[in-house]
Amino acid sequence: MSDISDAMRAARRRRVSGSVSTFSGARLSIARRMARMSRAELAALVDISPTAITQLERDQYRPTTAVAAELALSLGVPGQFLQRSVSDQTIPASAAHFRSLRATPAISREQALAYADLALEVLSGIEDYVDLPPADLPSLKGYVGEISRADAERAAAEARQMLGVAEGPVPHVVRLLEAQGVLVLRYPSDQFDHRVDAFSTSATRRPVVLLSSTKADKARSRFDSAHELGHLLLHPDAEPGSKLIEGQAQDFAAAFLAPADQVIDDLPRTLDWDAFHAAKRRWGVSLRALVYRARTLGLLSDSMYRRANITLSTWGTPEPGPLGPPEYPSLLGTAVALLAEHNVTTAELAQHAALPDEHFAMVVAAATDSRPKIVPTPF
Repeated sequence: MSDISDAMRAARRRRVSGSVSTFSGARLSIARRMARMSRAELAALVDISPTAITQLERDQYRPTTAVAAELALSLGVPGQFLQRSVSDQTIPASAAHFRSLRATPAISREQALAYADLALEVLSGIEDYVDLPPADLPSLKGYVGEISRADAERAAAEARQMLGVAEGPVPHVVRLLEAQGVLVLRYPSDQFDHRVDAFSTSATRRPVVLLSSTKADKARSRFDSAHELGHLLLHPDAEPGSKLIEGQAQDFAAAFLAPADQVIDDLPRTLDWDAFHAAKRRWGVSLRALVYRARTLGLLSDSMYRRANITLSTWGTPEPGPLGPPEYPSLLGTAVALLAEHNVTTAELAQHAALPDEHFAMVVAAATDSRPKIVPTPF
């Protein structure tokens, strides 16, 4: 009986309207995952099979006008959103380095990936009006497979040199990424699973780094940014998620932010927390990361390192001695502000990109430093 009813509904749809002339399966996938829906859940809302949703997302056929309208309504997007082709390939889960891969539900990871896809659509629309820095990350040669801690130190030194980082602390890791054409955003904290940590991918025409909004600590956030830079430079083709490559990215980040030959004189040989705090202020690196750095450089014994971690665990997060708010991206926000000066509104930009106004505004806000401006405290 159910099969007969399904057939009758399908026939009625065919009578009501023919297939739409244009339809983007990739955008359907983006909208569904942004809404945290499974294919089965969406199929139930529009009264078609989950298999049909899969086929639509793969562009194996085009829906009728009626089904296309129901899809848009169910997902809360304008009909034209599903008609515009994507500007880039969607990001496969197999090409994204999530810091908390095992702790994050699959549906939350898919929502984060869809958000990155959406951000690339916003970027593409803005690029029709504004010239943005091209993707220009350096290429590090010879670092594949088993990368030792010494290899990571050398890779970080090469990266600093190739990116033009002067001796001493990195002034602003996020701005450094943006200057190389990397799209950097923060998750909207009220709409995403707090368990989704930072992730990066270089599988698209422009590398993407998404940072957690739940980490309000500047030092931890800077380390996240450097960690994702490590993935972009060392692991463009590596299978994500293994402890091996996560450890390599950690070692790279530590060396990139605090090179051994430069930081070693600032680190104590005992559990001198005043000295660690001074190093934290200078280098913009957390106490926990500095303690680990001191251990890997042979400055702390095993017993001192254990005692330090007990103390750090007692303090918890955020740890003492905050450095202020995290680093924020500014690339998209600056571009939108420039266009506003020339009377191009965000509503016009959203319409040009065939995106819902609220989605467009959400992405731009996540890539904009809209905080009150204060005089920065030097490290």
